[in-house]
Amino acid sequence: MLKSRWTMLWMLKRLPKTLGTQSFFAFGSLAMLGMLFVTSRPCESLAQDGSVKTTEEPKPLTKYLGRRIAIPMSYHGIPWLNRPERIQEENPEEMLEQLEVQAGMTVCDMGCGDGYYTMELAKRVGPTGKVIAVDIQPEMLQELSRRCERNNLKNVDMVLGLPHDPKLPPGKVDLILMVDVYHEFSNPVEMLTAMRESLKPNGRIALVEFRGEDPQVPIKPEHKMTKKQILKEYEANKMGLVKEYDRLPWQHLMFLGTGPQEKSPKQPKPE
Repeated sequence: MLKSRWTMLWMLKRLPKTLGTQSFFAFGSLAMLGMLFVTSRPCESLAQDGSVKTTEEPKPLTKYLGRRIAIPMSYHGIPWLNRPERIQEENPEEMLEQLEVQAGMTVCDMGCGDGYYTMELAKRVGPTGKVIAVDIQPEMLQELSRRCERNNLKNVDMVLGLPHDPKLPPGKVDLILMVDVYHEFSNPVEMLTAMRESLKPNGRIALVEFRGEDPQVPIKPEHKMTKKQILKEYEANKMGLVKEYDRLPWQHLMFLGTGPQEKSPKQPKPE
């Protein structure tokens, strides 16, 4: 039995921020035990002098810049993530091609779920590259770990993030992919700040969201976004549109970053 909350915090402080497929389950029991000591607000952390300090977590939002924030999908929705219809509705292969992922890159799959896109990204970056798979639900990462082991993928680091902190290394990431997940962020400002700081100088965010302008896309309104709203939120957080791709069946694909804006000519909408 641990003697105090400080002891638990000391142990958790020394856990690695990223867990490979081999070590994920090894730390699972300790992480679950640690959750028993965590309160929602305020939270405690260790200062450099070894003392315990209290910090306030940012309050989760229900609306941001006029948009209603959607409730995140539970891990119980894993079967929906892997539905056969997804190929026709989203054309994942075409979307992945537009990312132009190269061998050796460091790519983040933000809100990775059980790894629908993580697996493909890991193959594309190759053994010299790395995929950082971030999710706030440990059940999602557990399933991803199983998939990586079955496919013998060694280049995926799994990160159990927080709603306001993806725990990414600063200045190390070439590309952050977010597929139908940004609209669920309860702390978009903090998340966008952290992601922006994690990018390399020419790094980009690839944002994929169901088209809010299109009533023919059969998705609940709070789970769709318009281009206008996307640009409004990203420009408010010091990022702009680099280029876009408009030929996916139901979704926007927009590349955003902090570098010079090189907006590509608009693609015609699919008929």
